[in-house]
Amino acid sequence: MSNSIADRVSDFLKEYPPFNMLQKEQLLEIALQVNIIYMEKGDVLYRKDDHYTNYFYMVRNGSVCLYHHNVDGSSRMVNINDGGDVFGVRPLINKENYKLTAIANEESIVYAIPINTFEAATNNNLNVYKYLVTALASNAYDPYTAEENLRIFVDYLPDSSQDVVNFQTANYTKKPIYCNADTTLKDAAIKMSKFKIGCIIVVDKNMHPIGIITNSDIKNKIATGQYPISTKVENIMSAPVITGKKNLTLANGQLKMIKHGVNHLGITEDGSPNSKLVGVLSHHDVITTLGNNPTAILKEIKRAERTKKIRAARVKANTLIQSYFNQNIPITHIINVISQINDAVTIRAIEIALKKMPTPPPVKFSWLALGSQGRKEQLLFTDQDNALVFEDVPQKQYAETQDYFLQLSKLVTKTLNKVGFEYCEADMMASNPEWCKSLSEWKTQFKDWILNPNEKAVLLSSIFFDYSLVYGDYTLEKELTNTIYDSLEKTSLFFKYLCSDAIKTPPPLGFFKQFVVEQNGEHKELFNIKKRALMPLIDAARLLVLSKHVRGINSTYQRFEKMAELEPENKELFESCAYAFKALLKFKTKQGFLNSDSNKFIDLEKLTKEEKLKLKRCFKPLQGIQESLKLRFDIKAFI
Repeated sequence: MSNSIADRVSDFLKEYPPFNMLQKEQLLEIALQVNIIYMEKGDVLYRKDDHYTNYFYMVRNGSVCLYHHNVDGSSRMVNINDGGDVFGVRPLINKENYKLTAIANEESIVYAIPINTFEAATNNNLNVYKYLVTALASNAYDPYTAEENLRIFVDYLPDSSQDVVNFQTANYTKKPIYCNADTTLKDAAIKMSKFKIGCIIVVDKNMHPIGIITNSDIKNKIATGQYPISTKVENIMSAPVITGKKNLTLANGQLKMIKHGVNHLGITEDGSPNSKLVGVLSHHDVITTLGNNPTAILKEIKRAERTKKIRAARVKANTLIQSYFNQNIPITHIINVISQINDAVTIRAIEIALKKMPTPPPVKFSWLALGSQGRKEQLLFTDQDNALVFEDVPQKQYAETQDYFLQLSKLVTKTLNKVGFEYCEADMMASNPEWCKSLSEWKTQFKDWILNPNEKAVLLSSIFFDYSLVYGDYTLEKELTNTIYDSLEKTSLFFKYLCSDAIKTPPPLGFFKQFVVEQNGEHKELFNIKKRALMPLIDAARLLVLSKHVRGINSTYQRFEKMAELEPENKELFESCAYAFKALLKFKTKQGFLNSDSNKFIDLEKLTKEEKLKLKRCFKPLQGIQESLKLRFDIKAFI
């Protein structure tokens, strides 16, 4: 006889990873054993340090927040899990107590999935295991996990398209260079130089590895004068040698290196230090084999001599983003990786442009990224927004100096365009004289925008307020920043203008909570996620940190998190805004990949009911923050 409840549970599970990787029979086997938990807002599912249970969890409806508790008794929201999200997988992987507290954020239904039943049904499915390990890294919180484990998954965890590469035998050096313990460091260094290698293995008479000398050892222990060059290698070698066996997989080799904080593994016959040395696996060998990871992409960009090579590397980054989404890597880590790659692209474009210029720059300059790149939120190929600040020169040299940097900027923006970043339709680029000025001219411009505000000034200054230094002299950027904040202290009217701008687009839900869509034009009936959802949050975050004179934090979600730290009484609202922004950015990026565009406009008819519910849930904090801004800046009479 059919079990209607189990069927409904199975139908829900099959829509989400890792259950969408299972067969129908396996799903039903799990669904029959699932416990259904009903939670009111504020109900606690488990607390930090609670003994682990025999279940992990999945949200069916509503949402569950995960909190990390600090030693001082305060707490911080780490994540919000909503429909389809898996959490509490620590018992499944590590069999240890919970590191976080799980509390219902609203009325919710949660599926408790028995670990024993799940393990039996999945039968060691590799893809399922990888997904859950990533979920553990995403939801765990301790110093090692936060700073190291996530790096493992961001940089190295393979997706399904890379299984063949990651789980093949590592391609190590099969003729290792070695020496004896009584060899002098000078002789060992000569050997390393001769064979152009970064390490040499120290072995005993049986060819068992007993130590390793690397370039770092020579730099830290010899170049500093700690030991003479004539010392024996046994005096400065690192021991023991971290080893692996001959059939070591690439993935296991990577994890060993990260776990022990080394860049080289000695390969021995049985994998232990007590057997014969047969090879050496280096971090460089790993990177060369993998190819498509952040380190390799960054190296490829830095070495590129032609635009075509830069574009090829940046396109790889898009593939990287997609694989990270497939692995459920946290959006914050994706943002960090891709922003580094985007900045590297810009830096290389500038370096190549400088080589094409007839002379070196006449004075110091700073290249500033604006907009989404300036906020470190540019994931897809979008249009470019940038500016250039150059050192002050005598008035008679100004035109000539500006002309030089305009020519340089045209070369840079042309390269960026060929890479895939479209020209800005409003021409807000360093190749425009209005966005390529001396430091004094920029200072004057900002003072005018801030102290004599109008709608145009607010628009232009808002774009520029998100700048970040990508290349050049940091003192110019610092001086400009000082001028901006000095000017902000002399006005309250400017903040009212910014506030009015930040609340001009209300939450995008009309009567009966229907999405507000475009009413005419080529995008009629489509939802503008950038204009109606992301930008209001971006504008609100910018306004808040400027009013608090917070410097050095550009990204929207980090601005809200900083506000939560500064104003604990409003912590819940600010953390909800940070989460909503990350969820919306992730959603927009995913839709962009599906439709092969930057995806400002979304066809709601193509979304599932669950996707629409997730979108609507993100609009609630937007309404809250806009109401808060109206009161904070008292603009009722100003509007």
